[in-house]
Amino acid sequence: MRLFKAKNIQSLTDNELITKYKKNGDNSLVGELYKRYSHLVYGVCLKYLKNEEESKDAVLQIFENLLSDLKKHEIANFKSWLHSVARNHSLMFLRKQQTQLKRVNEYEATYQHEETFAAPFAVHEKEEKEVMLTKLETAMLSLKEEQRVCVELFFLKEKCYNEVAEITGYEIKKVKSYIQNGKRNLANIMLEK
Repeated sequence: MRLFKAKNIQSLTDNELITKYKKNGDNSLVGELYKRYSHLVYGVCLKYLKNEEESKDAVLQIFENLLSDLKKHEIANFKSWLHSVARNHSLMFLRKQQTQLKRVNEYEATYQHEETFAAPFAVHEKEEKEVMLTKLETAMLSLKEEQRVCVELFFLKEKCYNEVAEITGYEIKKVKSYIQNGKRNLANIMLEK
């Protein structure tokens, strides 16, 4: 019986697995997605993190998060969505590492050379900015795929409208619309939080 069930799971498409998982919460369905895509997720993570152990940890974290994320999101193309999730996870990990290193360096610089009274306040303001950036990254994941990609390219990668259109294949009018709507939606999400 178990073998038959495993064969049935293997024959399902990604979308069928996700739909069934949303209905009954059977983790073996996500396990099948793991079997299909963990090597691809590992490759994406390794490309960004350049560290095998951190990449393996990231794969486990991403698939653990899928248990709740799959229930929250409507996903048209799982493979490309998962690629974006893996890329974003890796970039957020790198940003956190850079932030921690900056904080250590700022702390050492501030308290080894206490030259100004304002230095501790500057460190606090930077910490608040980092909290806002973390909230913004989380909010970005809530955007529709096309809005998130366009906002990311335009604001974070500092691409112009034409470059965003070229990279995504969207028309310029669509790019402008996705950026405008994405920006508005981000503001609304940030205000809610």
